[in-house]
Amino acid sequence: MSETDAKVTKALARFDRVMAVVDEREGPIATQARQERQRTIRRYGKATRNAALALLAISIATIALGVVTPIGMFGFLAAVMLAVAVAGLLFMWGAREEPMTSVSKDLPNGEMVQRFGSYLYQNRRALPAPAQEVVDSISGKLGTLKQTLERIDPMDPDAQDARRLMSVHLPGLIDRYAKVPAAYRQEADGEGKTVDQRLVEGLSATRTALGEVSERLAKRDVDAFSTQGRFIESKYGQTD
Repeated sequence: MSETDAKVTKALARFDRVMAVVDEREGPIATQARQERQRTIRRYGKATRNAALALLAISIATIALGVVTPIGMFGFLAAVMLAVAVAGLLFMWGAREEPMTSVSKDLPNGEMVQRFGSYLYQNRRALPAPAQEVVDSISGKLGTLKQTLERIDPMDPDAQDARRLMSVHLPGLIDRYAKVPAAYRQEADGEGKTVDQRLVEGLSATRTALGEVSERLAKRDVDAFSTQGRFIESKYGQTD
């Protein structure tokens, strides 16, 4: 490589780093960060509400019991300790987030997409730059996918395909990648491809598959709209 080529390569690398910073501050990554903060706030807010309700319920029960029969100082302290313990457990249980591969099968489609988006955001930094680009591309299309899936029954075949991709296949790919020691990720396999390259290919395949599911679901809506339009036209349209 000539000196000029080396300078050009360094300049391009520097430009990529600058653009990555800009994206994180103003681009699609910033949007993902805002969405993740909103999801976190909602999760902790719900956990806090449940803990507060538990405290209130135990306090009311303690007061009611004290009216019926004296509970004394030790009884009062026991009630306080019970209230704090129950509230703490409820808060920790509500604030925790299940692993993506362990989400309930009853989770609504819309929430599944939100959890998937959160998983991608939380794990993207651990991936190589080419993989991050694919992940960001997938994240950018989740809004449309969520809007479509929310109207579909979770047992619908297309919905099931999307749910498996989001909760099993892609998280499994990323989790397995994370277990590969960094020193081995650039070693070529029997087909001449590195672990990083396999990761990008797997993510790209997932992006394509999710896009196909989204397209099929959107086509259903278009067909239903066209059918309704033709029905109205045939029934109420005026003929010259």
